[in-house]
Amino acid sequence: MDPHRSAQDVVRCDLCETAIVQMYCDFCHVNLCIACIGKHIVDDYQKHIVVPFQKRKSTLIYPKCSRHQTEKCKFHCKECDMSVCSLCTISADKHKGHTFSILSEIYKNKKADITKDSEEIENIISPTYEEMSTDLETQITNLDGEYVKFTTVFTKHGEEWHKEIDNVINKMKHEIEEMKIKHLEILKKHLDEIKQIQSLIEQSLITLGKMEESNEVSVTMEYRSQNKEFRKLPPKVRVSLPTFSPNTIDSEQLYKSLGSLIPLSFTRDENGYTLKKAETSPKELMDEPELVATINTGYKDFRSVTCLSEEEFWTSAEVSDMKCFNVQGTVINTIKTKSGGPPNDIAVTSDRDLVYSDSTTNTVNKVKSGQTEEVIRLQGLIPTQLCVTSSGDLLVTVYSDDQTQSKVVHYSGSTEKQTIQYDDEGKPLYSGNNKIKYISENRNLDICVADTEACAVVVVNQNGKLRFRYTGHSSTTKNKAFRPRGITTDIQSQILTADRDNHCIHILDQNGQFLRYIDNCDLNNPFSLCVDKSDNLFVTEFNSGNVKKIKYLQ
Repeated sequence: MDPHRSAQDVVRCDLCETAIVQMYCDFCHVNLCIACIGKHIVDDYQKHIVVPFQKRKSTLIYPKCSRHQTEKCKFHCKECDMSVCSLCTISADKHKGHTFSILSEIYKNKKADITKDSEEIENIISPTYEEMSTDLETQITNLDGEYVKFTTVFTKHGEEWHKEIDNVINKMKHEIEEMKIKHLEILKKHLDEIKQIQSLIEQSLITLGKMEESNEVSVTMEYRSQNKEFRKLPPKVRVSLPTFSPNTIDSEQLYKSLGSLIPLSFTRDENGYTLKKAETSPKELMDEPELVATINTGYKDFRSVTCLSEEEFWTSAEVSDMKCFNVQGTVINTIKTKSGGPPNDIAVTSDRDLVYSDSTTNTVNKVKSGQTEEVIRLQGLIPTQLCVTSSGDLLVTVYSDDQTQSKVVHYSGSTEKQTIQYDDEGKPLYSGNNKIKYISENRNLDICVADTEACAVVVVNQNGKLRFRYTGHSSTTKNKAFRPRGITTDIQSQILTADRDNHCIHILDQNGQFLRYIDNCDLNNPFSLCVDKSDNLFVTEFNSGNVKKIKYLQ
């Protein structure tokens, strides 16, 4: 047991080791009882700093000045980057004209940095390296099994080759057997022909023998010789045996033909690892959302906004120009649609590339490094609103050429992965028309669509199954019908949608329960919405051309 502590874990004096501690020396870092203070400071009263135990380590221990031995350094010279005393600050030689800071303030800032660094290492960096280490250890553990799988695939492929070779050999054997049968048939046919002639010859010999013994003149006179015919020998049939000409076995070509074995390789991806995000407590809605900034874009019929960062955002309207602004209102970049027509909607990928839909060409396009490339081309469908998913895919709301059907199409690149159109009863999820249907993917992977004409927010899960419809919230101050326009989601999986006609924003939880309005920021015809990584809300005003940046979480 620690002699400085009792069974109840009470801190004891470091000198007598029996009395309960009451004081603390900030210079020596020693626990003291009242009785032992005199004994502790007797060697040098001035150097010891004895304080109540509850205030331990609260006294700053300043270094002594190297030039003025009796002074403590309580200032910091910026130019010399060194601690100095008060006498040094008025020195006419070494520190003349220099800038001085109070050392205690720098100390406090450094302490704050140390605390911040310690928390970052403990909560983010160390867990990240632990995760990296665990991942590598798992890879090493699974390595034998992965190579067994790899070898099994290769062996199975080899067995398939053996099977094919056996099939080829059996086919050739069958062909040889057929050749033998045909060979036999030819020889037998020829033998039959010879046998027939032999039979005629034998018959002729018998007849000639009888004539030789006969003395009848008339029989002898009727004799006609057949030897001339017998001397005409039939053609000799020559049937050659089949031959086999084996091809030279080219081991190198065989190796190539079997398949390509890509050699082991490795790279060092500088961006392969990412630091774990610190766990944060849920943010709460502010009692009064705050208008942070108002940026006028000069647009009329202002349609869409999408965040590029906390300070920059892309915008589009009923013109071909798509403009990127910063929150100070400066235009950073301008891109025209390839067709010259206005974009239906815009979005930004995780690589910060701009994506836009174009009903003029029925395409979805991506602008990368200033170059516009076609990603999707639709047939019989018109692309409208867009959303880039957490996995980097695209969700596109589309309607048919005859404006009778609407649906959501999930694309991976240019490949269609999923279509969302009907509920479990076969009824359309969305109104069939060309009206606005802004779309957003929630953090829980729900797909949220603001169906203006249906006067509803329609939310389905990632499999396209209907979760709920939100049709507005009864209010004595919101008198017009709920016809949602823009829609977005935040880190809390809350859903925000623009109620243009009532000049407000509805905030819902992920299950469709109304939480509150944002109606105190002088919103006028709010239309499109987006949320940046810090959950600041960006709202477009359709008529004024303004973008309003609003803080609504605390």
